[in-house]
Parts: sequence; C-alpha cells; structure tokens
Amino acid sequence: MMMSFFDQFASPSFLGIPLIAIAIALPWILFPTPTSRWLNNRLITLQTWFINRFTNQLLLPLSAGGHKWALLFVSLMVFLITINMLGLLPYTFTPTTQLSLNMGFAVPLWLATVIIGMRNQPTVALGHLLPEGTPIPLIPVLIIIETISLFIRPLALGVRLTANLTAGHLLIQLIATAVFVLLPMMPTVAILTATVLFLLTLLEVAVAMIQAYVFVLLLSLYLQENV
Repeated sequence: MMMSFFDQFASPSFLGIPLIAIAIALPWILFPTPTSRWLNNRLITLQTWFINRFTNQLLLPLSAGGHKWALLFVSLMVFLITINMLGLLPYTFTPTTQLSLNMGFAVPLWLATVIIGMRNQPTVALGHLLPEGTPIPLIPVLIIIETISLFIRPLALGVRLTANLTAGHLLIQLIATAVFVLLPMMPTVAILTATVLFLLTLLEVAVAMIQAYVFVLLLSLYLQENV
C-alpha cells in the first residue's frame, strides 16, 4: 500500500517509450496564440496582462543588462506554472516532481549567471565570497563556507520545487484514500475530511503557482548579483 502512494511519481511509459517528453511538450500546445484581429479575446488579453505584470515585477531590481533575460524568465515561469497545474488533474503525470528535470532547469541557468558575473565583473563576483570587514583569521573559513553555499544554490532550487510538489501530491492522495475508507463507516467524518481535501487542493493550486514564481525569482536574484 505504501509503495502505491509513490507510483504516481514514476515516469510513465508506453510500449517501452517514456512519455515524459509528451508531458513536457503538451503545455506549449495549450497556450493561446495571438490572432491577426484588431482586438484580442479575453483569454489572450488576460494572458498578456499577467505576463506584463510579472515581467515588470521581476525585472524591477535588475539593471538594463539583466533585461535580456526577460523572455527566458517569462517563458520558464509560464511553462512551470502550466506543468504544475496540469499535474493536479486526475490521471496525469507531473514532470516537475522529478528531481532530474528540475536540476536540468536549475543547474544550466545558475551556471549561466555565474559565468556572466565572472566574465563581466570578476572582482565583484569573487567579492561575494568574502564579506567586507571580515576578521583576518576568519577569511579562509568564510571563503570555504561562501563557496559551498554558492554551489548549493542550484541544488536548493531543484530540491525546493521537487519537495513542495511531491509533498502536496502525497498529502492529497493520503487524504483522498482516507475519505474512501471512512465513507462507508463514518459518513460525517468522511464529509469533513472531503472538505479538508477540497481546501488542500485549492492550497496546492496556489503552491503550484507560487513555487514556479519562487524558482524564477531566485534565478533573477542570482542574476542581479552578477550583472
């Protein structure tokens, strides 16, 4: 029984062919495309408003050099939100519950920000490893600690997204199983548990959106240190 709870996180396959590629490509098909009309419909207008607001909020602390990343950040944000939201539907697979996929997003983007900092302003980038005013005996220790914290950043990005989505999916499945078990024995308790399940599902919708935003926001903060 305990193993079945984790079966939902196994990458599905059909005739030996992994279907995770379809799960990753599907969100791009669902996005509405702009039309050639003078006036857009409500869905495209809402999408445009959301992207503009998010872009303004995300690029506000960045310098002009960091604005080149706007398209990449917005695309990644919309992509992660769509994948996370689709994963809440029944009989679906959430690719972002796989640590390998999240690390595939986190490591190259984090490494790109570090390379940009080392290329454009190496003194400032290396200066982050040693805070100003550090006592001389603590300099070697602090450099080691800051270097470790620098390399932990992509791991924290991937693990945070994976852990939050995995915990939410497991909790939903556990409470849903409790509802089905309690329904024939204690209907009143089952109804109360179903109410908790509904509220938890709403919370998971918010978590799916917030975690995608936090992922991109932290990348923008790493970029802010290096541009």
